Amino acid sequence: MKYRFLGNTGVQVSELGFGTMTFGSEADEAMSRKLFYRCRDAGINLFDCANIYGNDRDGDSEKILGKLIQDCRDELIITTKVGTPRWGTHNDGGLSRRYIMIEVEKSLKRLNTDRIDIYFIHKLDKNTPMEETLRAFDDLQRQGKILYPAISNAAAWQIALALGISERESLARFSCIEPMYNLVKRQAEVEILPLAQDQNLGVISYSPLAAGLLTGKYSGKNRDAEGRINKSERYKGRYSDKSNFETAEAFTSYAKEKGLSPVALAIAWVKSHPAVTAPLIGARNMEQLESSLEAVDIDMDEDWRKEISALSVEPASATDRTEEKLNPSIIGH
Repeated sequence: MKYRFLGNTGVQVSELGFGTMTFGSEADEAMSRKLFYRCRDAGINLFDCANIYGNDRDGDSEKILGKLIQDCRDELIITTKVGTPRWGTHNDGGLSRRYIMIEVEKSLKRLNTDRIDIYFIHKLDKNTPMEETLRAFDDLQRQGKILYPAISNAAAWQIALALGISERESLARFSCIEPMYNLVKRQAEVEILPLAQDQNLGVISYSPLAAGLLTGKYSGKNRDAEGRINKSERYKGRYSDKSNFETAEAFTSYAKEKGLSPVALAIAWVKSHPAVTAPLIGARNMEQLESSLEAVDIDMDEDWRKEISALSVEPASATDRTEEKLNPSIIGH
């Protein structure tokens, strides 16, 4: 396992992180324990969590992770998140100062720790001024309850706006972002990842396997195979476009021709982007985890990355002047 600096924090994290969304849901406590210790044996020191992970959005994932980290807390980088509604009642969710202060205490208690290393905005809140949210995060950092503010699921302009507010108001700035990124979902390449490179932000990306699409599970006649894409309306909506399945077919065939696991190769492709610090892998059983861990043995150079990238549609540039990619010397309107 290699380690990389997380943006400009000075903190080193393993080149793969582990997402604990399955803890307390698809993986019971016993299986979660096995997954955690196998990750530790492999050298993973980054574990990603959220206050809504687990059955019934009751913080089960945080509770389980909190038990597991007790004998190695100082060796680990622990993340969790705030912002997504948990109960659907009034004042539940969002990024008001009130909700953040309530939820951070609950997360600290469930994780059984005195600080959260990376605290993510999970979902932006259009009803709360960004200044209020950032000031709450700044106060939490000053109190030592969180070490590094971070943001997930945001557009580049929203991240840039927040960085500007932090600069203007002398507030703690985001140190890390968590975008979705995989071979069939490459929108982050357009502006989010370039912004991260320019501002020296750590990037912990999620869904490198596109909810299992890039594993080959749904190839050919298996389009209706049981799994997240067919069981969850969220993932069905995210990946149902025909082109995503066509890309997945081409990719899994390519991996088999190379004698490589599609799982490991898909993760290695994400890992090879120069802006990505660590993709998050996930698993509900040991077999899935072992396949993902094979990605650490794949070192992908730029030419190989381009070869795989050609299997999917490259997103248009931010200005949508696609002709400039073919001929950078073109000028004018």
